[in-house]
Amino acid sequence: MPPPLLLRGLSGHGDLDSPTALLLADGRISALDAEAERAGADAERVIDAAGLAGVPGYIELQINGIDGLDFTSDPSSVARVGGAPARYGVTAYLPTIITSARGTVDAALDAWGAAPAEEGHPVALGLHVEGPYLSSQRAGAHDPGLLRDPDGAEIQGWLRASGVRILTLAPERPGAIEAIEQLVAAGVVASIGHTDADAPTTVRAIDAGATYATHLFNAMSPLAHRAPGAPGALLRDERVTLGMILDGHHLDPGVVDLVARLADGRISLVSDAIAALGLPDGTHSLGGAVVEVRDGVARLPDGTLAGSVAGLDACVRAFAAITGSARAAVDAVTATPARLLGDRDRGRLDVGARADVVLLDSALAVRTTIIGGVVAFEASA
Repeated sequence: MPPPLLLRGLSGHGDLDSPTALLLADGRISALDAEAERAGADAERVIDAAGLAGVPGYIELQINGIDGLDFTSDPSSVARVGGAPARYGVTAYLPTIITSARGTVDAALDAWGAAPAEEGHPVALGLHVEGPYLSSQRAGAHDPGLLRDPDGAEIQGWLRASGVRILTLAPERPGAIEAIEQLVAAGVVASIGHTDADAPTTVRAIDAGATYATHLFNAMSPLAHRAPGAPGALLRDERVTLGMILDGHHLDPGVVDLVARLADGRISLVSDAIAALGLPDGTHSLGGAVVEVRDGVARLPDGTLAGSVAGLDACVRAFAAITGSARAAVDAVTATPARLLGDRDRGRLDVGARADVVLLDSALAVRTTIIGGVVAFEASA
């Protein structure tokens, strides 16, 4: 373990609170505020964080790739991510495997299980499996030829590896409700997404234990005043956490503001970033499909949106700009996803919690990312 690290001079921004000081020791938060200053008076490492707010490390629930690594087309790349997500404030994440041939999820689970823990690197908490049990009517960028009904035996095989944290499926497919019950019994988050379900079917899925919505509105039945569809049912039910992509292209700002008003505390921001994240515009890949990135927008050749090239930090800034609440934006990538995953070690700045900390300037830009008490990223001046 590195020697203790004292962060001092911290202050909040607007409605975003911050401790004034943090003492990090043995990978944990050991003291806050005045007590941190007192206990850390002789600390070997001190960061003067004047003008910066200290917040918990960001938790990314849906990322398909980064820096040219596409987790679905090359499942072994799950073990080669390294420190890259820390640039965006991410200290923990779920590599996402989209609809693919049988065996792909198994290979990704093998890679995840074999990857060594690296000090100061973001932690892959497990996989988000998005598909293949999705609606062919709402496939989005997923290969419709690989979509199929839920397979209990296949799911059980994934569960034995203990690495699946979220599984997205369409509740209208035959066997989907039983699959949700199977997942929930194993402690996996069942998520509703890429679905053409009506509201009653969606409610049945929630009653069966589904607690998450994968990128609300996108690749879903529409919300209409006489047919509220999946979005209407998901918005109404306080048991459900709502995933949203805030890259400036997937959702209209007015819709984002409306959801924020209706579902305060239930929103989980995700980037849905693809392998092009961190790379220039051009031709890239998502699950083996060709994706063209132009002016920061990722699309299939037919124009379908195909994930994003926005970092999670950009999503935080976008949400704060739309809603006027930096606090809500940060909560949507810290406390809310931690609560969804049942992770009591992350998403909070309390004594005893993991020493995962992000320092933000007044524009909510990431200046420093600290993981387990180790400085993982520092922005240039």
